Amino acid sequence: MKYLSKEGLEQIKKEVDELKLKRQEIAQRLEESKALGDLSENMEYLQAKEAQAFNEGKILELEEVLKNAVVINKNGGNSIVQIGGTVEINCQGEKQTFTIVGSEEANPAEGKISNESPLGKAFLGHKAGETVEVETPKGKATYKIISIK
Repeated sequence: MKYLSKEGLEQIKKEVDELKLKRQEIAQRLEESKALGDLSENMEYLQAKEAQAFNEGKILELEEVLKNAVVINKNGGNSIVQIGGTVEINCQGEKQTFTIVGSEEANPAEGKISNESPLGKAFLGHKAGETVEVETPKGKATYKIISIK
């Protein structure tokens, strides 16, 4: 299962559509490069074939994500941390805010952490006011959950 927000789902659908349009451009490049002659030494043809293989692989990968997607629908309120929820925490006097998302949408630089990450797993199911310990490469870290949105 791949957890996605509605926005994430739409973004992947859009990317698949763009890749399918690109498929036509690559096919045209292949036809044009075939006209140049000997395919064994035709660099344009070889590059177009590589682009085609990469594009088709990406389409298959994203279609598999869409097939297994579970859209995050946060109706459970704000009593516990769940996928799709935003949690404000305090770690050693420093406040941070994280949104728990599926692995496809994770972007720690934007405060989006995966439900499969050690931190995401540790927060899931906990309530505001609870303290959570997480094993990190630097040792154990303690996080106090301030609020859940």
